[in-house]
Amino acid sequence: MFPVLSNEKVASDIYVVRFHAPQIARTTNPGQFVNIKVDQSYSPFLRRPFSVYDVDGDDVDIVFNVVGRGTAILSSKRPDELLDVIGPLGRPFLADDDYSTAVIVAGGLGVAPFPLLTRFLKKEDKKIVTFLGSRTGSMLVPQRLVNARLATLDGSAGFRGTVVELVERAFEEDRVDRPKFFGCGPNPMLRALARLVDRFKAPCEVSLECTMGCGFGICQGCPVELRNSGIRYSLVCKEGPVYSISSIIV
Repeated sequence: MFPVLSNEKVASDIYVVRFHAPQIARTTNPGQFVNIKVDQSYSPFLRRPFSVYDVDGDDVDIVFNVVGRGTAILSSKRPDELLDVIGPLGRPFLADDDYSTAVIVAGGLGVAPFPLLTRFLKKEDKKIVTFLGSRTGSMLVPQRLVNARLATLDGSAGFRGTVVELVERAFEEDRVDRPKFFGCGPNPMLRALARLVDRFKAPCEVSLECTMGCGFGICQGCPVELRNSGIRYSLVCKEGPVYSISSIIV
């Protein structure tokens, strides 16, 4: 049980909640998540998974948009209320391997794991290029990112089109030295990203978004289909949420 410190609306129906959790803050790596029981009642019954958005000392931030009863309850939390949190959970990004430029590609609230990853990449002295897309400009959350290029489907901010189309255009215009891609967003975006990085012959890790009731492999409710593996399915909460994009079928 951890106390809420702040709850800030940062975009249209998008909130950042900060809670004081030294045990989680000190052990979380970029790409890991926490599972939160938003209320002590049985409605909603299941926990909700949230990527760790950022860490500041002993404090943890999550970002989310209001899409149902669970996130509506979370958006109403006030300082000093307690959150029932399990974490950190899952497998993180492999951010310190052999590459020169980190290319971050986020669709919508797929931005969630990337401020913490950005903080880590800065310490590793990696070059960082960020691409952030959404349906409209009011739903973009570019705060805490670096070198962010924006895309919106309606053209209200930045490039008009999808974020992967923006990445493709940027790579046509500028040479990127030894890139590694890091992606998170809805499955159609990830499928387009998979085709693009295959063309570039570049490594790519993605963080998957799905419902994870338990967070550690007991409920078996978060399978993803594997590609070219003797095992057909993997549990996102346990073997993910981060995967090499070439290893999964999205």
